[in-house]
Amino acid sequence: MAKWTPFPHAGDYSFDAASVKKQWARLHGGDAEPCPKDAAVLDAWALFHNGDFHQANEAGIAAGGAGITVANKATAIYANYLEPKEKTRLDLFTQVAERAAAQAAEEPNNANAWYWHAYALGRYSQGISVAKALAQGLGGKVKDSLEKAIVLSPQHADAHIALGAFHAEVIDKVGSLIGGMTYGAKKDTGLKLFQEALKLNPGSAICMVEYANALVMLEGDKRMKEATELYEKAAATTPVDAMERLDVEMAKTELEE
Repeated sequence: MAKWTPFPHAGDYSFDAASVKKQWARLHGGDAEPCPKDAAVLDAWALFHNGDFHQANEAGIAAGGAGITVANKATAIYANYLEPKEKTRLDLFTQVAERAAAQAAEEPNNANAWYWHAYALGRYSQGISVAKALAQGLGGKVKDSLEKAIVLSPQHADAHIALGAFHAEVIDKVGSLIGGMTYGAKKDTGLKLFQEALKLNPGSAICMVEYANALVMLEGDKRMKEATELYEKAAATTPVDAMERLDVEMAKTELEE
């Protein structure tokens, strides 16, 4: 396995199993993951929240069970934000999609197995181009897995965000007519999903960023002011862990462009 790029703010977060458990509701307001009973899984989560993504991945796999979710999240977030090589990024997303699919087959009621399957396939699709991914039939898989995740976990804010992004990206690439008829993508549904996600997890920087992106994709210049306000609000939020720090920094980058 190629060496993973370290989290650029190593040492800024110092979670351990006890502090992760104490702040669980705040740390997992996006993914609605149940707090694990297994000490090894909690330790893996502490590594994740500190930005030790490679170690979190390995510890999650070693723990097994609910630890697979830690491994999937650590790998996906690392690939999305920190991996510089495109081929490696795509390989990592493929790895997560395969691991999550196997997890979902074993635990069909595990919402995050379906969510990370969809997230990884969605990011992979963006990497190879959404149009190409749709032609390969990946769009339907992403949509199905996200809808399953929401049915299993209606409070899953991140699944609402990802499904909202699916609707927006499909319409952006193929138009509302083909998007609606072929892929079931609808502008109003997409925007409602983002609004629902913000109700479920009001301080989510990533939700504000993805919502802003969707507004620009779906509505263009007439929603640019609103989108900019969302980027500004996201950039001003205070991150509590490594992943949120990366989300906030992405919002700042969007504002600079």
